[in-house]
Amino acid sequence: MLTWDQLFRIVGAAVGVEPQLVHIPSDFIAACIPEKLGTLTGDKSVSVVFDNSKIKRFVPGYCATTTFAEGVRQSLAWFNAVPSRKQIDHQVNAALDKLISAYEKGLNEAVKSFV
Repeated sequence: MLTWDQLFRIVGAAVGVEPQLVHIPSDFIAACIPEKLGTLTGDKSVSVVFDNSKIKRFVPGYCATTTFAEGVRQSLAWFNAVPSRKQIDHQVNAALDKLISAYEKGLNEAVKSFV
């Protein structure tokens, strides 16, 4: 089982960077970017475990042979094979940068009020 932090670190390793993880509460994200509410209250709102036990019941000989890290590397190779597949959404990047900045500013102000 992999945590969100582990997943992002594996993806970061595959592209050769150490991710700067920022843990922002879902309600803060939804308040700042309301269109994200649905995805935050869906599969990301509670802890879940995804596994392959169901396929193993129906296909007893099934054995996964590709790790998440290898799957990420294969996916990156697919994207890198055709440059037009590598599209950057600058609006999304700007919105996320603004979100992180607002969160960190609020967090710093909150900490100051307790010092």
